[in-house]
Amino acid sequence: MRLTNIGLGLVIAIVSAGFAGGVGVKDLSAVTKEGDSVSGREIYANTCIRCHGIDGKGAQGIKLVPPPADLGSSAVQNRLDGTLFKRIHEGKPNTAMGAWKHALSDDEIWDVLAYVRTLGVGSEEKP
Repeated sequence: MRLTNIGLGLVIAIVSAGFAGGVGVKDLSAVTKEGDSVSGREIYANTCIRCHGIDGKGAQGIKLVPPPADLGSSAVQNRLDGTLFKRIHEGKPNTAMGAWKHALSDDEIWDVLAYVRTLGVGSEEKP
């Protein structure tokens, strides 16, 4: 009986360790990965520009409710990389921001994120 309990405990421990070992999308808020902003710019131009516009402030003539985020704003730029990755990966409910996890690889999302970071460089919000 004692040997059975030890064996069962060992199996549970191994299975639990297997499930806890990876970083899921929910755990990404503190994760950062270097992306390539040059590749990210190309991906942005092919996928994001329709809604976010050339400068990341929102495309002219498109009426989305709510409007797309201003990617150069402090509200976006002050977020952690992992938080922004998750937003691109999973999308934002009740908005036009869909999940890009099916169209872009994780590396491509990190590249787009690296490019989005360049949209905040030198942009200052006015009160």
